[in-house]
Amino acid sequence: MSDHASTLDEVQNPLDHVEEVLAAHNWVFNRMTNDELMVQVAGKSCNYRLFFIWQEDMNAMQFCCQYDIHITPKRYETAGSALMAINENLWMGHFDLPKDSGVPSFRHTCLFRGLSGTSGAEHIEDMMDISLAQCERYYSVFHLLSAANDTDDQSLSLALMETAGES
Repeated sequence: MSDHASTLDEVQNPLDHVEEVLAAHNWVFNRMTNDELMVQVAGKSCNYRLFFIWQEDMNAMQFCCQYDIHITPKRYETAGSALMAINENLWMGHFDLPKDSGVPSFRHTCLFRGLSGTSGAEHIEDMMDISLAQCERYYSVFHLLSAANDTDDQSLSLALMETAGES
C-alpha cells in the first residue's frame, strides 16, 4: 500500500465530529447518508440550513450555510455585483447564488488530511462559528435583494458597508 493510500485510511469521517458539535448545541440534525448531514438553526437575523458533505476520496468536507431567503432571477445581476464585493473581502469561503434555487448561501470546503482525531471537532466548530458570523454580517444585503421593492445602489452600498458594534 502506498504512503498516500495509508494516509487516506487514517482520516475518519468528520461528520461524526459534526454530530458531536451539533449535539453539544442541542441542535436536531438529519444524517441523510454516511456522507451527508443537514441541520436547521436559528440565527439572529433569520433561520439557516447547514449542509455538510464529506468527500472521502479528496479528504474534504464541503460546508454550506443557506439563508432562509429567495432572490428572484430579475435581481441576479445586482446580486452578482454584491457577491463580488462581498467575496473579495473574505478570508475563507465564499457566498454564491445558485440559479436553480435562488437561495443565497455561504460555502467553504475544508481539507482534513493531517488533522488529529481530537482536533476535528474544534476545527468544525470554528468553521461553523466563522460561517454563521459571515452570514449574519451580510444578511442585510441579501434581505434587500430579496425584498419586493427595487433596491437602489445607495441602499445596497449602505448594506455592504462595514459597521462597528451591533444593532
